[in-house]
Parts: sequence; C-alpha cells; structure tokens
Amino acid sequence: MSIVIIGSGQAGFEAAVSLRSHGFSGTITLVGDEPGVPYQRPPLSKAYLHSDPDRESLALRPAQYFDDHRITLTCGKPVVRIDRDAQRVELIDATAIEYDHLILATGARNRLLPVPGANLPGVHYLRTAGEAESLTSSMASCSSLVVIGAGFIGLEVAAAARKKGLDVTVVEAMDRPMARALSSVMSGYFSTAHTEHGVHMRLSTGVKTINAADGRAAGVTTNSGDVIHADAVVVGIGVVPNIELAALTGLPVDNGIVVDEYLRTPDENISAIGDCAAYPIPGKAGLVRLESVQNAVDQARCLAAQLTGTSTHYRSVPWFWSEQYESKLQMAGLTAGADTHVVRGSVDSGVFSIFCFLGTRLLGVESVNKPRDHMAARKILATEMPLTPEQAADTDFDLKLAIARHKDTHKDEVASADIGERQVVAS
Repeated sequence: MSIVIIGSGQAGFEAAVSLRSHGFSGTITLVGDEPGVPYQRPPLSKAYLHSDPDRESLALRPAQYFDDHRITLTCGKPVVRIDRDAQRVELIDATAIEYDHLILATGARNRLLPVPGANLPGVHYLRTAGEAESLTSSMASCSSLVVIGAGFIGLEVAAAARKKGLDVTVVEAMDRPMARALSSVMSGYFSTAHTEHGVHMRLSTGVKTINAADGRAAGVTTNSGDVIHADAVVVGIGVVPNIELAALTGLPVDNGIVVDEYLRTPDENISAIGDCAAYPIPGKAGLVRLESVQNAVDQARCLAAQLTGTSTHYRSVPWFWSEQYESKLQMAGLTAGADTHVVRGSVDSGVFSIFCFLGTRLLGVESVNKPRDHMAARKILATEMPLTPEQAADTDFDLKLAIARHKDTHKDEVASADIGERQVVAS
C-alpha cells in the first residue's frame, strides 16, 4: 500500500511518523512546498524572535530520521494536480506519484492585507522560517514597528519587539485584542499587559495605506487619517486554508476541506487533516476548522490509527497556548457562544482562569499562569463532567478531587473517553 501526504507541516509530518509507529509497512511519500525537513512553527513568533535564528533547532526530526524510517521526503516541489481517477498526484516538475490513499495536510497561508503599499520591502508576514528570519533581521536594524492585527501572532511579535527595545504600535480593526478567540475579560487583561509594557494599542482602527520612504515601508495611515511612522510593518491578520487543490479535483470545501468525524472526504481514498480540514464537532452546528499544533497532531494520530486498522472518530478536546511577556495563556475547548464568564482567581494577580459557560454547560476555559486549571479543564471537557458556574468560581472547590470522584462514579464512560483521548491527544 502506498500513502502520499501533501503538506510537510506539523500535520503531514505527524501522519507519516504515526503511520510508522502504528506498524504501517507500505510506502510513505511526504510532499512539501518548502525545502528542507519539516519544522516547528510555534517558536517562530516566540523564542525564535528573541535570539539568533537557528533553523536546525526548529527541525521536527533530522534528515536521517526519514531515511531510517523509509519516509520519502519530496520538498520544494509543490503538487499542482490531483488525478483522483488514476490515483496519482502531479508535482510542479511534472513528476507523478501514485497513491492508494492520499492525505491532504495542505495547511494554510497568510491572509494578505489588501491596501496600497502592502508589497513594499519592509512589510513582513510571519508563518514560515524564512519569514521569521527576515523579520528578525529587520527588527535588529530598526527602532520602531507597526503591527497590523492584534491576534496571537501580532501580539506575540509585539511582545518580542518590546523586549528588544523597539517602539511598537499595534493597530487592530476590532474593539479588543484577540476578540475572535478570547472572552472580553481575557482580551482586556492582555490589552492592559501590552499597554503597561509600552505598546501603543490602537483599537477599532483600520489601515488605509502602508506608507513608503526611500522605497521601503515607513509606517501606515489609518482609516481616520492618522499617520503612524515606523521603520517596518508586520501584518498578522489571520490565515487562509489551502483548499485549492481539493476544490480543483471536485472535493467539497467550506472554509476548509470538508471531512466527516473520521477525517474522510467523500472520496474514500482521500482524507484531510490539520489547518486545512473542516470537520464536525458534537454539540456544535456546522463545521469547525482549527489552526493549532494540537489539532494537527491529534488528527494525524487519529487518522494513522484508522489507516492501520483501528476505527475511531476524532473527538479530541481542542487546546492552544500563547506566550506574551510574563503571561502564559492556555485555552481548552471552544468558547464561542458562551453567555457566562466566571473568573477563578484574581485578574490583577496575573494568575487566574476564566470558565466559559453556555447556560450551565462548560464550553471552555482560558487560563493565565494556571496550568493546573488548564489540565483540569481538558479532563472535565473530555469526560463531560458536570461543573456549575458557582463551583468554577469557588477557589476552594478542588477541581482535581472532583475529577477523581467523577471517574470513580462513571468508570465505564470515563474509560471510554480516556481511550479516545490517548488515541488522539499529543503526549
């Protein structure tokens, strides 16, 4: 049996590795757009910006690993066509690779800012190692920076730039940072944190143009006409899933490549995982597409288990993290739609959690510097343990003890949930 994986990011890499760990003995070909071995992306907006770039430190495995495990790396040669009838993919150099099963792990790309000046030298995006190296070099030679977009990437870049002593202005179209992902309380906490660290936060502000001086980016003009001068500009306004290959071959797409709970497309010989996959979550209407290492790894492991004989649907609890200054943010679950937000701990102390409920049902938990709450939240969500807003608010209520008692009284249900989590959750 021959398996071809399109995409050598976290999801594609993990699929290849997991197939071998599950005993798959057939041919594995991992095809990627970027040259070199697969590498980690999360450090690019964190530690990588704080030190001299060392691409080798990002590698998920050294090149020899792929030879030793009979994983053929075909990198720097994008796939341009999928022939579903012939079950083969065609690369940009006209090479054809046949498959018995195809895994689409095509990931996502930067969302481009559609304003004049967006293509000027000195305008940076951040998703690849090359982009991180370019940004790091630029930050070393400039004294001021405008960051467009107050999402996770934008704010992590802002934090790194402030640590390097740059004057930083963040321009965000919405009325609070990370608004699409976080509660208003958590957004407010990070807005205050950045302000206290010297970042100029310009919220509810759009960008009209990126201005030029001597042929390079020199700041921005806002929609209200304000001019913000800077030596460089970083754009972090989200990503777009790479769904074009799937769409061209007739697979359904809907802000992602549409898959079922087993990560299968309507073509039984094609699956999709990671940032590019839109999948159903029990209890949520429509499809969800997540952009996180956890989701990429867990889906890859789940699919590898299926392709080697273990039938299991994907049901992992989503989680994510971000590091900004002294604050480590950890999130578990999906909190969109919550109507009640319960603070556990003290926001002013910088050590607290926000439990997000819809009625009495816990949707997710946002934690700052409280890893125990985060781990407890993942277990509560995985086992669907009942938790009231009053219990969540009470710091004397022992979450760990409550989880243990729930396990004792619901052994069969919890055992089933634990098995599912072990199959798909990153270790």
